[in-house]
Amino acid sequence: MGREHPTRRGVLGGAIAVAAVAVSGGTAQAYTGRGETPALWREFRATPYTHPQIPYVARAGARSGIRRLPRRKVVANVRDYGARPDGTTDAAPAINRALAEAGARGGGTVVVPPGDYRVDDIIRIAHDNVVLRGAGSARTTLHATKNLTELIGPYGSRYGGDKSSWSWAGGLIWLCPQRRWESLTTAIKAKAWPFEGWTGNKRDEWETLTAAAPARRGDRTLRVTDTSRLHPGDLVLLRLADDADHTLLEHMAGGGSGPEAYTWDDKTKLTSYVPYEWPVRVTSVRKNTVTLERPLPLDVREEWDPRLTTHVRALMGAGVEGLTLQAVETPQSPHLLDKGYNGVTFQCAYDCWADDIVVRHVDNGFGLVGASACTLRRTRVEGRGAHHPYFCREGSHDNLTEDFHIAQRTAPAPPGTQLHGINVEGLSSYNVWSRGEMEMGTFDSHRGMPFANVRTDITVDNNGRHGGDASAGPLFGARFTHWNIRVTNGRAGLMKIDALAPYSATVGINEVREFDQTDVPDFSGDLHSRIELYGTTDRVRPRNLYEAQRELSL
Repeated sequence: MGREHPTRRGVLGGAIAVAAVAVSGGTAQAYTGRGETPALWREFRATPYTHPQIPYVARAGARSGIRRLPRRKVVANVRDYGARPDGTTDAAPAINRALAEAGARGGGTVVVPPGDYRVDDIIRIAHDNVVLRGAGSARTTLHATKNLTELIGPYGSRYGGDKSSWSWAGGLIWLCPQRRWESLTTAIKAKAWPFEGWTGNKRDEWETLTAAAPARRGDRTLRVTDTSRLHPGDLVLLRLADDADHTLLEHMAGGGSGPEAYTWDDKTKLTSYVPYEWPVRVTSVRKNTVTLERPLPLDVREEWDPRLTTHVRALMGAGVEGLTLQAVETPQSPHLLDKGYNGVTFQCAYDCWADDIVVRHVDNGFGLVGASACTLRRTRVEGRGAHHPYFCREGSHDNLTEDFHIAQRTAPAPPGTQLHGINVEGLSSYNVWSRGEMEMGTFDSHRGMPFANVRTDITVDNNGRHGGDASAGPLFGARFTHWNIRVTNGRAGLMKIDALAPYSATVGINEVREFDQTDVPDFSGDLHSRIELYGTTDRVRPRNLYEAQRELSL
């Protein structure tokens, strides 16, 4: 976990001979050479904000992806609040008091010195600019003794059935603004199963700030009718509603005859995800024009009733660093019946982060739920095996997960359980998974038509399966990109996506074949998807698509 990171120039290094590993059908072969630059990269450089297959993700992550995360001054030590690293005394009350007091003071770092701390409750980071920092993932361990069902109660699904929403929600370290957390847990205890994103349990907690004029994907400026309630630095929602013909969903799928012929009306879970809500910071306001922190993710059209709106208060500038969260080891639950031994979850969070964090023996590892512009760096999931090692859902956008590791499970999977991997669903967009090692799992596009996401420079033993209800609609929207992917067992499922994902790209992946879970495309006709350098790994230059886009931006 303490390894040195390569520099961007070292990662890109297109003209430098490198020693890499190419995998073909599970056999590793050494490759040394200058590499090849695909036509797709040359095209993208010419039109980075509007390329039809590759999304612009250079600003993904906290503070638009800065390498050096903020270092808040130390304002509290949990030992001073009564936490004892003896492995037997419940330290959760002391840790939570320290975090709450740091929040009341306006923020700062709460340190957890080396040792083993028992925690019998959720650790809650609920205030802006508060960081919980251990002494390093190899030196500070929190031993979690209870699950979310015990601590909050059973959490059913708003879509019915006997599923447990703890299978994809909540964390034993939970970064979520105070009022939002209170409203969520109150609803769960009342069995009024909530929506979990930016506009409240019933998606009604928002006000219009201004209507917006039509604009194009990739624009940074947006004309509006009223700037009186807009100010530089404001975090707002761009809200796009669908119309009766579902032209917004068609646009997210790339448009054309295939999406136009698709049956949308019976995909009730998918249609519940719209309006599309995209959090973004305003950087300047001038007359009737606002400039945004990131380029527009979609076209803005009059028929979608485009608005900038308020939202529930976000958690901003908070983080968790340098510790291991280890749950009590229990057998993995049957599929969709998780009790909630979950790791670290970000909810309604913006510009927040995790760094040097290990979670062990968890049902679900790291979660992004209605979270945007967050960074997960140097994270690791290990232990008895997880349902979702990483999950990204409920309209989560512009997040960065880099230098991540999913370790091989230490206990056999019980019958009836499921393994996904790096999950994305629910119209989540412009997220990046970069520089990963997956000893198990898969690229779990979990229906709900996520779009414009990037997975790059990842080694994966592709032995998981994707999920997703039929009512959640397509596996993929437009502009998914898999770039430099090393599949160690030769399994194609959700790796090679040129025959599945519309207007998408598969670049630099070794030869793979279909077996086990085989999917068919959701859309008819020409998918307008591209594939280059098939049958190779680490030959493509640049090797890491996200880092290369960062270099272009810089």
